[in-house]
Amino acid sequence: MTGDAESEAEVVARAALTRVLEPGDTHGGRLLRELGAVELMRWLTAPEPAARAPAGVGPERLAGYRRRAALADPRRDLETAAGAGVRFVCPGSAQWPTQLDDLGDARPVGLWLRGGPDLRTWALRSVAVVGARACTPYGAHMAQTLAAGLAERGWVVVSGAAYGIDGAAHRGALASGGATAAVLACGVDVAYPKGHAGLLGRIAGQGLILGELPPGSHPTPSRFVLRNRVIAALTRGTVVIEAAHRSGSLVTARRAQQLGRFTMGTPGPATSGLSAGVHELLRGEAVLVTDAAEVIELVGGMGELAPERRGPVLARDLLDPAASRVLDALPAGRPVPAEEVAVAAGAGTDEVIGRLYELHSLGFVERQGDGWQLTMRGSRGGPQNDATRRGGH
Repeated sequence: MTGDAESEAEVVARAALTRVLEPGDTHGGRLLRELGAVELMRWLTAPEPAARAPAGVGPERLAGYRRRAALADPRRDLETAAGAGVRFVCPGSAQWPTQLDDLGDARPVGLWLRGGPDLRTWALRSVAVVGARACTPYGAHMAQTLAAGLAERGWVVVSGAAYGIDGAAHRGALASGGATAAVLACGVDVAYPKGHAGLLGRIAGQGLILGELPPGSHPTPSRFVLRNRVIAALTRGTVVIEAAHRSGSLVTARRAQQLGRFTMGTPGPATSGLSAGVHELLRGEAVLVTDAAEVIELVGGMGELAPERRGPVLARDLLDPAASRVLDALPAGRPVPAEEVAVAAGAGTDEVIGRLYELHSLGFVERQGDGWQLTMRGSRGGPQNDATRRGGH
């Protein structure tokens, strides 16, 4: 909170509204946009409702807002949060990530943050990694490896701190000494799931925990679904690793597509139900990725290209076409005269003899009396190029 009275009133009003409006409530979001936070809270807490409810807000909804507004105590929430090392940021503040404004009236009223880093700076270079809770060992390995690769290259890994893929992604980033942020569907001071209390503590110490709900709030099924829109909007792109057809991770991916973010998926076995949702995404507009370099090629800056992928380079691949034709003309298992090779290669005898001596010096053929035959090396395509053995191309 700043010392400016108007800014302080805005922060207090928005903190109160996190108790009043459910995440993603577009009706409340429209009222907030039209009236402003301070005026909306004044209107909701007035002894008598002003005139009548705005269009699109029914009496039951309005009554629900007013009941919640009457119970809200934003200053206590802000004091409780500060005591737990939690701060509150809202639109217009220096740490607000403006890409969340793409959500329109579904934009968060504000965000409660636990952890030291600047959210706005981190969000500019962030990728969401999400997927199934009941993941396979393959999925966990892919999530951890991909997240570690992203973190090592200076990208922030964002996920939801759930069991399965989310937890593996956070652990991969933490293990590499990198940055990770968890978006929760509850208060940032609530350890949920309980089995991830230790993980959440590590994330808070090394990264960020954030959420729309005030201190002490507990998750509900609808809040998990609506939390996903924040993950999608906050990041440059979303990678889905293992997801069944009805997975909540697909909600994140499709919301990312709607917002114009990159949507990516890592494939699994065609027979795996846990990869069926990812494969469906890949049949649409999602891009197949297998490692951090391929993710960064999409979401990163110009020139951040993934290395070219290809199979091993064999020595015979480096031959010029004429020498390759002569080598192909040699039969396996028996020596033949140069004249016979020339006929098979469709070339002159003198040229073929020159090529045969060239191939002999490279170890592809050997002389047997008046004939020529393939060596073991020549019949198998030759040794791998030294650069390939060293990992080059």
